[in-house]
Amino acid sequence: MNATAQTRQHVVVIGGGIVGICCALYLQRDGHQVTLVDPAAPGDSTAKWSCGQLSVGEIIPLSKPGIIRKVPGWLLDQTGPLALRPRALPGLLPWFLRFLGNARQERITEIAGAMATLTREVFNDYARLLERCEDPNLVVQRPILQVFDSAAGIDHEREHNALRRTLGFDAQPLDAAQIADLEPAIAGRFAHGLLLPQWRFVSDTQHFIASLNQSFVSLGGRRLRAQAKRIDEAQGMATGVTLDSGERVAATQVVMAAGAGARQFFAQLGTRVPLQPVAGYQVLLTDPGVEFRHSVIYADGGFCFTPMRRGLQIGGTIEFAGQGGEPDFARARIILDKARRVVPGLRTDKVEFGVGYRPLLPDTKPVIDRSPRLGNVFMAIGHGQLGLTLGATTGRLIADLVANRTPATSLEPFRASRFG
Repeated sequence: MNATAQTRQHVVVIGGGIVGICCALYLQRDGHQVTLVDPAAPGDSTAKWSCGQLSVGEIIPLSKPGIIRKVPGWLLDQTGPLALRPRALPGLLPWFLRFLGNARQERITEIAGAMATLTREVFNDYARLLERCEDPNLVVQRPILQVFDSAAGIDHEREHNALRRTLGFDAQPLDAAQIADLEPAIAGRFAHGLLLPQWRFVSDTQHFIASLNQSFVSLGGRRLRAQAKRIDEAQGMATGVTLDSGERVAATQVVMAAGAGARQFFAQLGTRVPLQPVAGYQVLLTDPGVEFRHSVIYADGGFCFTPMRRGLQIGGTIEFAGQGGEPDFARARIILDKARRVVPGLRTDKVEFGVGYRPLLPDTKPVIDRSPRLGNVFMAIGHGQLGLTLGATTGRLIADLVANRTPATSLEPFRASRFG
């Protein structure tokens, strides 16, 4: 529904990653004039360095029961799929206490139910945006595979897969022959797996985001390659955004979708949500020498393979490095070494390493809400590892809030106030 002349706004969206561009596009669909502000080139964002999966069934929070027993291993083993830098622990301790508080089974069930209300709409919400893009093949219409070293890996996740199934997300068992038939690149390597029939992946994370940006600009949107310095305000309302150059962009509404960069605006937003940037490392092989048909999660290895137009992307390992921690690309090399053991024929002479900082909250749910301090500022932050999955759905919900429509999905579980 387009805005009328009386309700049309000039909205500034801070943050041009996948969540920001989807917010901008949905606001644009409503008839608003939209300016997007981001210092990076289109497509060069956190989601570029992701596995590229639309993980609609990834609704179980990271804080699973028994997680506290794993923390010493994260500190001692820096080669595992999840690592914690020892020197960062003191600063991370308050966050981890909140994180561990969500490891009770009743909280797991509650969080999964809330997340499912978002992920059920992912493909419908993206379809509305992708129909305006020139490239019709941005989402690859193939399911995702998850493979395990032994049956114990599947047994370990049985309870969580049962919960996913009750919420509408299936997982079908695969044996060695079925895995080999679906994915010849790993034939003979795995005898235990799951087919995730409702999941999909994108053709190329960078191209996907850049194409959405191109659609936004072609439809009249304005994209400024600049850093937002502050939100301008008067009498409890935002009046615009000042850039690092000193230029001021006037606005009747502002959307905060800056990922981990949103932290610098928390005082103005009137919130102190415990958002922690978590480093996610990726390897890109532009000439891998093998062909993958699907995105494949190697569950016991803690990483995945995703075939993209620009090459084979391998990644998924994450690291709690603390505020200001420099990336440690030795972790990317660890991924590459593990990938070689799984697929010995991999060519690794043309390689690129990357890192994206996922804005993670202790309950792994995002914040989709109105600022408690500035009534015309809206927050779309804290999507963690599901930014790509939830980008379009978040955009639709933010557009509802800006238009004062009651969203079809309850936003109560995603309020900032849940953190006090």
